[in-house]
Amino acid sequence: MMSHIMPGAEPFFLPGNRVGCLLAHGFTATPQEVHEMGIYLNQQGYTVLGVRLFGHGTRWQDLARSKWVDWLGSVEDGVHLLSHACDQIVPIGLSTGAMLNLILASRMRFPALVAMATPYDLPAIPALQVLYPILPLLKWILPAYKKGKPDWRDAEAWMARVQYDRYPLAAVYEFGKCAQALQRALPLVTSPLLLLHSLEDNFVLPEHTERIAANVASSDVRVQYVQNSNHVISSDAARQEVFALTATFIQAILAA
Repeated sequence: MMSHIMPGAEPFFLPGNRVGCLLAHGFTATPQEVHEMGIYLNQQGYTVLGVRLFGHGTRWQDLARSKWVDWLGSVEDGVHLLSHACDQIVPIGLSTGAMLNLILASRMRFPALVAMATPYDLPAIPALQVLYPILPLLKWILPAYKKGKPDWRDAEAWMARVQYDRYPLAAVYEFGKCAQALQRALPLVTSPLLLLHSLEDNFVLPEHTERIAANVASSDVRVQYVQNSNHVISSDAARQEVFALTATFIQAILAA
């Protein structure tokens, strides 16, 4: 039987101890962008599950037909799957994956939570801000638009990337609805939280992380900034620093 999943976009499971790390990727991307992080955490002893968000890793038309609650269902399924192998689960997400994990954390408490390059709202793209309300109509004229020139420090990492080459407008509108849900959810998030962001992220500015930190109810919120990376800090040049910061945080929280 022929698979409809793009080569390299498959979800992954790495067995380890009774602490599970649930990895969720970003918008239009695939589990590939958190796979190396998953291997690193598994080498620290943790069980790791990298989920594939609904509508991702196949054809961009599938993403165009999806809703943000479908993406949320993917991470919720991941939690339930991981709970059969683990006693504790630590959700770790990049960008949209982090938004989804935070929304989920408003409904259930986790021992720890890691959110990387997390949007609080729409990216600061002037045209997007203006056109967002009419995207449900505009999608019939322009179903998707091509991505621009990549902004990566590690060229080899960019070449290895498995993703869609365009943004479906219908899905961009759903992204905005996801951001609205995130803002409503943040005051209900009480899990210890590590927020990671690149100071050189020109897509989702670091101020998004500051707004998330200011709005969560968690009594333990730690913010760490890295440099020499674009928005995709789990894959770009500073990724080893991101991996180490994540592992140190999880170890400290679980030890406490």
